[in-house]
Amino acid sequence: MMNRRKLLAMAALAATVPYAASVQAAEEPLKVGFVYVGPVGDAGWTYAHDQGRLEMEKALGGKVKSTFVESVPEGADSERVIRKLATDGNKLIFTTSFGYMNPTEKVAKAFPSIVFEHATGFKTGKNMGTYETRLYEGAYLLGVIAGKMTKTNTLGFVASFPIPEVIRNVNAFTLGAQSVNPNIKTKVIWVNSWYDPAKERQAAETMIAQGADVLSQNTDSPATLQAAQEKGVYAFGWDSDMAKFAPKAHLTAATNNWGGYYADTVKAVMAGTWKPTDIHGGIKEGMVKMSPLNPAVTPDAAKAYEAKLKVLSDGSFHPFQGPIKDQTGKVRVAAGAVMPMKELLSLNYYVQGVEGAIPK
Repeated sequence: MMNRRKLLAMAALAATVPYAASVQAAEEPLKVGFVYVGPVGDAGWTYAHDQGRLEMEKALGGKVKSTFVESVPEGADSERVIRKLATDGNKLIFTTSFGYMNPTEKVAKAFPSIVFEHATGFKTGKNMGTYETRLYEGAYLLGVIAGKMTKTNTLGFVASFPIPEVIRNVNAFTLGAQSVNPNIKTKVIWVNSWYDPAKERQAAETMIAQGADVLSQNTDSPATLQAAQEKGVYAFGWDSDMAKFAPKAHLTAATNNWGGYYADTVKAVMAGTWKPTDIHGGIKEGMVKMSPLNPAVTPDAAKAYEAKLKVLSDGSFHPFQGPIKDQTGKVRVAAGAVMPMKELLSLNYYVQGVEGAIPK
């Protein structure tokens, strides 16, 4: 919690336009609304956000009253939902998917006395901040284990939409694997959905048939893990611990820990100290956490994983640390350099070792 508070405080000091939030009367709980792209039971992205909401409520007790709307499609329909939460009296609204960015910005301009926080986007305003986790750090760690555990040197990745956020995770997973096994190749299948268990399963089964024996994902259901267990290969959870769905296949999970951030943001709004920020919290800040390792993880793989977890935790290592080459062999990050955040946030190419092309 302390690290998150420091992160918020530093970002707030850097903000150039303060937001004059009205402090709630002591007896009135702050009404907080959440917009979710999937169902709260998806076991992944939305589930993790809702666990964060519940953790926030537990931490703040009667000082906060929250509500959520689940399975809201990205695009025009989300604007209607966001606007409804604003007119219902919510003083803080979290919109939790990339496709909500423009609708959130539009509604925020129409309701200047309400605070809006958008997950994974890049647009901010006087009453609109952005936040996300550096989950690519977790993807890198999954890759380290995969690179040690694979027998075919072929990994699989079930991907949602070809946006920078997801491309970062595909690349980080591959770079992590290559750091311990230079012969790694990663196959990617894009399902064009955040949550579609049938498509996710089909993609996983296809890559397994093509020789992939360790799978990762940037989708929200446990279908990839379940397919892996049925086929006798390994896979990882994503956004939350999915071990209960496939205990033999689930090696570990890269998880988002939103509760502390949500609680700290609510406190800032109630205190009238909130300012628009652009937060990127990772393992060091406690916003990305790894679930326990499966006993099936070999001692060699566990040792490599723990070594990289340590340097990510103390901030002395970055997953996108050079040398990094793209698919054509062009050097994108020189040895000793780190990819700038601006490039990370707009990443639109595969690193060397990822097969296929990014869909247009």
